This record gives sequence, C-alpha cells and structure tokens, in this order.
Amino acid sequence: MCWCFNGSTEDAVRKFCIAVTSPFLDKCHGTERCVAEQIERLAHAYGYDVHLYSQQVEDIEGLRIWRNEAGDQRSAVSGRLVWHKIPHLPGPYIVNYLWWFVANHLWRWWDGRVKKLLYDLTYSPGINCLNADVISVHIVFAEFYRRVRSELGLLRNPLRSWPRLMHRRLYYQLIIILERLIYTRTSLPLAVVSHKTAHDLAHFYGRDGHLPVVYHGLDLARFHPDVRTRLRSEARRIVGLPAESFALLLIGNDWKKKGLPCLLEAAGQLGRSNLLVLVVGRDDRAPYQDLIARYKLKERVRFLPLRPDVEFYYAAADAYVGPSLEDAFALPPAEAMACGLPVIVSNRAGVSEIITDGVDGLIVRDPRDATALAELIDRLYESPKLRHRLGENAAKTARAYTWDRNAAEMHALFQDILRRSSQDNGHEKFRD
Repeated sequence: MCWCFNGSTEDAVRKFCIAVTSPFLDKCHGTERCVAEQIERLAHAYGYDVHLYSQQVEDIEGLRIWRNEAGDQRSAVSGRLVWHKIPHLPGPYIVNYLWWFVANHLWRWWDGRVKKLLYDLTYSPGINCLNADVISVHIVFAEFYRRVRSELGLLRNPLRSWPRLMHRRLYYQLIIILERLIYTRTSLPLAVVSHKTAHDLAHFYGRDGHLPVVYHGLDLARFHPDVRTRLRSEARRIVGLPAESFALLLIGNDWKKKGLPCLLEAAGQLGRSNLLVLVVGRDDRAPYQDLIARYKLKERVRFLPLRPDVEFYYAAADAYVGPSLEDAFALPPAEAMACGLPVIVSNRAGVSEIITDGVDGLIVRDPRDATALAELIDRLYESPKLRHRLGENAAKTARAYTWDRNAAEMHALFQDILRRSSQDNGHEKFRD
C-alpha cells in the first residue's frame, strides 16, 4: 500500500495510491486531455500517488518515469505522478491496441507480485483493461458505430480508402465486444462525461441506474475572450484570412464523426465566396475531395495542422461549427465558447447539454441536414449582433466548467468507491 510520512513514522498518514491505464496521454486530444488534467490535480492538490500505465505521455506537470529505486515506495506528501512506460508495438493501430490491452495487465501484475506495488483502485478512461475499479466513459462505441456503419461501407467509398475503412470497422467491432463484456457488469462503477453517454449505456448495456456525470473542464486562463481579442489580428494574418472573410472552424481527428461532410455541404449550399472553412486535425483528406470539388470549395477550405496553442485558431475564426454525428463531450466547442466565439453544435454532442439554444449557442437537430445547418450559419453571417450576444453569453456559461471542478468531482467519486469498498470488507480502508 502507499503511505506518506511527515517527519517520523508516528506521523504516518494513509494516502491514496491509484493506477491509471491509458494508451497515451497529452493535452491535445479530448479524452486524454481530460485525464491529464485530472491526474495532475489528484496528485498536486489531493496528494494522490498516481501510477500511469501508458505507451506515450506528454505535457503532464511533475511526471517522472518509474525506476523502482529506493524510496519509490515512499510517497511525498504532495503526491506523485509516475509513468510506467509500456512499449509501443509497430504496425496497424488495432494490433498495437491488442498488445497494449494485454501488456498493461501484465505490467501491473508484475508490479504487484514482484515489486509489491499495490493500488487502492485502478482507474480507466474507457476500455483499457478488464479489471478496472472505476471507468470514466467518454464514448459508447456501439452507438457511434450504429450511426456511421453505413458510411464505412466499401461500395460507398473509393477503392483507395478500403484498407482504412476495413481497419476502422474491425477496431470498432473489437471495442464493442469489450464494451459488452465490461459495461454490463452492474457492480462496476462508471462515470460519464454527459447525460447522452449515460443514455447510450442504458440503451445498449442496460446500465440504467444513476451514473455520475462529470463534465469536462476548461483552462479559463487560456480560453478567454481577452486572449481571443489579443491574438485575432496576428492569427488571421498567419492563417491568411482576408479582412472580409468569414471563417468557420472545425477541430478534431475523426472528421467524419465531427460532421465535416455536413459542414462542407452547408458551406457549398450558401455559395458565399468569402465564407471559408478551417479544418484542424489529423485525418485523411481524400474522402472529402469529391465533395469539395462538387461545390467548388477548393479555394475556400483549408486543412490546418494541430498546434499546442489551439486558442490561436479560435482567435482566427468567426464561428465554431461542429455538427457531430456522435460526441460524448467534445472540448473544442466548449473551448470556443470560453473564448467568446459563437458556436453551432449538434444535439448528438454532449456539449449541447450545457448550451441553451439561441441564448449561448445554436443547436442543429440533425447533423446530416446540411440545409438546416446552412440556415444557422447564415444567421450568424448576417447578424453581427447575434454573434456578439451568443459569444458573450457562451463565455459566461463556460466559466462554470473548470478542471478544478472536474478533478474535485472525480476525487469525491473515488472517495465514495473506496468508502463503500472498505465497508464491504468490514474495516476502515482509508482516512480522508
């Protein structure tokens, strides 16, 4: 077990020691950003010893690699973040995922049996292991696959895309099998990032009991209207936006899931020469070239790389448009709101739960209805007053959602799980 010492052995105080399993963590992706922010605060604000089992880790404050050196079993009062690095297996993503799934079990077993490193609980964001004590659910793949399955059909796509499509279908089906195996265990505590996710779990896996909803947080120092104002001129110059242009922004790494086809079609229907679409992320552009050519959007669509200061793109844009087919709780729309940018999201995105339609954002009811989306975009385009009002209210709404709040809610959840576990075992397992 993990203990901390304050001066002498008589002052020993029980501490939380947890294992966290995630293939990779950084602050550039939604789920991974959430977990990175959580574990930093659990260690530095709540004194946890956090042992991270992962293949790649970036941007985490105070992280060190596990060496099993003298003193490693002895926690600092402020808590620690320790990385148990698991090797990456070259090859297709699904192959590496299967290796990762098995390897993180083996690494943790070895650390427990040989190194006597025991954990109060194992925390997994999503499907990463079979023996988690608590899982935060960021997406239900059964629901996502149901919505995109027809679009992954080989006959609907060019031959050159077949290997990628087959890989995705295999991966989604594998995750769904694991979801069915893991999420149907009613004794397993789950937290969800939105009510939408809770609904999906109830529909597919019968988890219809009360599940705690822990919304993502935001860095309100980075994502702030003043920051957007300060960066705007330079950001638009670097991106190459003419003064008269109206730029729509979409950020994500799975553009089909994020609703890029609907956005492109809506922009094409509007036919405004100064309406530009900025697409940020990593994905294959090929599936969208026919749509771009059909609507003559070649000069009006810009594919841009991710950058660590993503607020740069919010500053350059005039509106954020995310007609997601499926999104538990996407960070980019919420970050855009915090920056005072007017946003349009779909009602299939969990972030829509914190938006009041027409007050601090606009909600499109069908993320495949390009005509309806075009009408909402046109409303923003035509009305500077509407853009200002929505952006101002969006920034006020976003202030309620911080990473400190998110971590505090996860800490309370962990405490409750450990308290119930100790009661079940008939003894006090920890002290607050």
